[in-house]
Amino acid sequence: MSDLTNEVVLRPRFQLSLKTDIDHLKQIFDKSPESQFLVKRLDEHVYIRFKKSETTFWSPQLHLELMSFEEGVSKIHGVFGPNPTLWTFFMFLHFGVGTLFIILGIFAYSNHSLGHDTTLWLAGMIFLVLLWFALYAFGRMGKSKGKGQMDQLKAYLREQISKFPRV
Repeated sequence: MSDLTNEVVLRPRFQLSLKTDIDHLKQIFDKSPESQFLVKRLDEHVYIRFKKSETTFWSPQLHLELMSFEEGVSKIHGVFGPNPTLWTFFMFLHFGVGTLFIILGIFAYSNHSLGHDTTLWLAGMIFLVLLWFALYAFGRMGKSKGKGQMDQLKAYLREQISKFPRV
């Protein structure tokens, strides 16, 4: 997994190829030892999360997709991401701010075309731009707080697949 940079990027992704059968790889995640992680496998998808006692607001999770297109070689596609509820909430906020920005822009343009004062509408648009920057800064702060736990997830995955040679 050396293809990940040192910086925490938005939903970092990676791909690994291992010399093993996909069924053996599935068994590794089905019978993973007790640890600080909750490992859930649904068909070819594996979700690795922190236990409730160690989960914080910014705790990341790891989603793995197991694939095999040739005999004896399996691929793992992995994505680090935030809690899906938190991710959905942030996307809802960004969508709401963007929609309000467009609506205020339409009202400002209409009032300007009619010769009315647009100060209130432009002030609202400026406020929404500042709110966008605040949401961005808040998200970056959260990613930096979750970096240590992301490294723990990475180490756990490396430990689980360490006995398989890479392709």
